[in-house]
Amino acid sequence: MPRKLIGITCETTLKAGLESARQALPRPYVWAIEKAGGVPILLPATTAIENAERYLSVLDGLLLSGGVDVDPACYGEEPHPELGRVDSDRDAIEIPLAQLALAQDMPIFAICRGIQVLNVAMGGTLYQDLPTQKPSHLQHQQRHDGVPRDTATHTIRIEAASRLAEIVGDTCMATNSFHHQALKAVAQGLVVTAHAEDGIIEGVESTAHRYVLGVQFHPEETAFVDEKSMRLFEAFVTAL
Repeated sequence: MPRKLIGITCETTLKAGLESARQALPRPYVWAIEKAGGVPILLPATTAIENAERYLSVLDGLLLSGGVDVDPACYGEEPHPELGRVDSDRDAIEIPLAQLALAQDMPIFAICRGIQVLNVAMGGTLYQDLPTQKPSHLQHQQRHDGVPRDTATHTIRIEAASRLAEIVGDTCMATNSFHHQALKAVAQGLVVTAHAEDGIIEGVESTAHRYVLGVQFHPEETAFVDEKSMRLFEAFVTAL
């Protein structure tokens, strides 16, 4: 049987010294999908919205990857003073891409920014700036402390009856943390399956679709040192 094709959304990078922006993706996403048995296909942001449907016509699954903040205009809010950099081109393609994938019942795995895009695509909202809107003793941006990306910094509690718990084989999991925003009002159709110790939502899934799962952490960064993280990619590829 041919290996399944998995589309992974790219981010727009703006680096000093470059004459123009670049479409890019951190390598761990590609490596994790390959190790799980899938074929990664990179999906650049495009201003032609009709390309979203064409993308999906050749894919078996969709991975919504991490990145910068989601523009609050996408969920009807004014920008918070501490809103980070947004990528309007990416928002413009990823949200309809997610909506089309949901309508087609295509398996979706959403990571970090991806879980936020999924929530917004289904009608939910976000905390635009966690430090001011939901202060916590937890550091949700471990890069500020210089902690490597493949290192876990806090644990999450997972609902026992969830698909997430079934996949990782536990109701507790140590995770890394690299996010400035998080889910606030959860979209109708999504079930919350995991929380951090401070109540921040760390996992959601849909019970109305064949396979829709989102996590707020970055398992692609820990997949090669943590069995539970790798299982998330294996389960996704198996579902295709």
